[in-house]
Amino acid sequence: MCGQNCKAIGAQTESYASLGLQEREGAKMSLQAFQAAARQRGFVEVNESGEGTVLWLKKKAPDMTRETHQRMCIDGLTNSVTVYWMTVPGKVNSKTFRGVPALQEWFDLKLETIVQR
Repeated sequence: MCGQNCKAIGAQTESYASLGLQEREGAKMSLQAFQAAARQRGFVEVNESGEGTVLWLKKKAPDMTRETHQRMCIDGLTNSVTVYWMTVPGKVNSKTFRGVPALQEWFDLKLETIVQR
């Protein structure tokens, strides 16, 4: 009954399904890239959420004695990373990143600041 319209709708549905798969694969690649960047900077895995959507990491050793208790949360649902650190007791700082290049740039800026001091 629907002829060409049904074929067009079917093709469009397949296209959307393919796009969803590509997005999921892209998100998985991005999360793996976040993990690789974190490991390069000395973060190690602490634990993973029960459903596998969140991965917590901690810094093996702080860059400076002032920057203690460094943690990182890689969130698979939002495809982002939040870094937490404490510079003074009781004051927790955080920064969220949606892309690996921004995270790497921030790490580089922090290291530059430490070297210049």
